Amino acid sequence: VATGAHPKRLGVQGEERLTGKGVSYCGTCDGPFFRNKDIIVVGGGDRALEEALFLTGYAAKVYVVHRRSAFRASKIVEEKAKAHPKISLILDSVLEEIKGEMKVEGVTVRNVVTGNLIDITCQGVFVFIGINPNTYFLKNSLEIDEAGFIITQSVVQTSLPGIFACGDCCRKSLYQVVTACGEGAAAADAAYKYIVVRG
Repeated sequence: VATGAHPKRLGVQGEERLTGKGVSYCGTCDGPFFRNKDIIVVGGGDRALEEALFLTGYAAKVYVVHRRSAFRASKIVEEKAKAHPKISLILDSVLEEIKGEMKVEGVTVRNVVTGNLIDITCQGVFVFIGINPNTYFLKNSLEIDEAGFIITQSVVQTSLPGIFACGDCCRKSLYQVVTACGEGAAAADAAYKYIVVRG
């Protein structure tokens, strides 16, 4: 099983229309396109803050918008983000709208406590609020956690003998192409050995 996952979306006006035109879900993939630009990062977990720190290598300014007053990220990552001169934190806030015709030109941010709206000019919006694994069709077949990720033992073995899983549909700590490829090789090898031993 290698069905992957898709990023969670904000569901705000302008997001779908401007995806690929300034709205992104991968800093590693798209960061170089935003050299010396002002960007927004949405999220409050480790991935959001790690990506914000990574994106400072390209962007002129990185605004981190998080809906709560406290981050869910580890303290060391949080402290690095707070101390970085290119990062500005906007807490207790959510994106209301992503603006622009042919590309991202700005956002409207709403403070969830006061209700106040502010407009920020920017050229990019990076969304890191989680991912949804493509496993809905397996929930009655394999052991899956509350978020929908396949639970594996010994890297690729699922709860059913002879069924192996790899990549972003599995619960793991790092969601990157390189880890998915390695897991794919391990799953293929495990499936081959399972067939040969049983055959």
